[in-house]
Amino acid sequence: MSAPPVSAPSAPRRFLQPGRALSFLVVGVLLAALLVFFVLPVLWLLLAPSKTAAEVVRDNPLSFGSFHQIGAAWQHLFSFQDGAMLTWLRNSAIYSGGSLVLTLLVSVPAGYALALTDFRGRKALLVITLVTMIMPQATLVLPVFLELNRFHLIGTVWSVILPFSFYPFGVYLVYIYFGSSLPRDLLSAARIDGCTEWQLFTRIALPLAKPVIGLVAFFSFVGNWNNFFLPYLVLPNSEQFPIQVGLNQLLTSTPSFNPVAGAGLNITVPELALAIIVAILPVLGLFLVSQRTLVAGMLAGSTKE
Repeated sequence: MSAPPVSAPSAPRRFLQPGRALSFLVVGVLLAALLVFFVLPVLWLLLAPSKTAAEVVRDNPLSFGSFHQIGAAWQHLFSFQDGAMLTWLRNSAIYSGGSLVLTLLVSVPAGYALALTDFRGRKALLVITLVTMIMPQATLVLPVFLELNRFHLIGTVWSVILPFSFYPFGVYLVYIYFGSSLPRDLLSAARIDGCTEWQLFTRIALPLAKPVIGLVAFFSFVGNWNNFFLPYLVLPNSEQFPIQVGLNQLLTSTPSFNPVAGAGLNITVPELALAIIVAILPVLGLFLVSQRTLVAGMLAGSTKE
């Protein structure tokens, strides 16, 4: 008679400690709160153009309507004021692109000079840059407006491009990079070989600083594209508005938000949601294209030589 098989001893059960279980619960609640407050509104925004204004109110907020309604909302949006949407997008590209060029032309040499040269007033200039960087932008709007008015620039392209080009945060980013990541031995060797300071900047510093330059360019472009307050004050004509100020005019033309708006403009909640999506597409596309450069720029200056 054979002996009964002996079963292997079962592994001991592991139970979560009460403190760890509580931490998992807290993390789960926080993630659920983030889902409710951030992800769901984005999903609603993406689905709203597929429904009519009545369906947006009546149907499930996260339900999809039809592609036909998306086409109708697109037609209504881009026929508003004889294609004002395209004009606003073009103006935003001009303002953001023009100020970006000036920002790079000023911020990169300024950051290089603050990091690698020694001149009288250097520390004071660096302190002023830091103080200006942490000041709210709204505090500078009034003096900038008065200055632009003094030089008769109100209502012109330069009334937006010149203030947008003032970017102390970009100067500070370049200063941090050149002050911590640029090898001093490399600069010394180049000076021994006969390079001038201009050649050091253009042939050595700039090629090595491409990641941080890309980071400054991205932050500058996004900040300029999303800026509302200054263009709203200095541009009196709708044909000069950037997209953010144009969205405000579009909002005032929506009967759901402005009861005195004309009902025959065909601008309702789906058209407004579609306009917001169109306004963020350039920034989203730029972010997707420049992800690798942004990561490299954020890590620039994190290690010392």
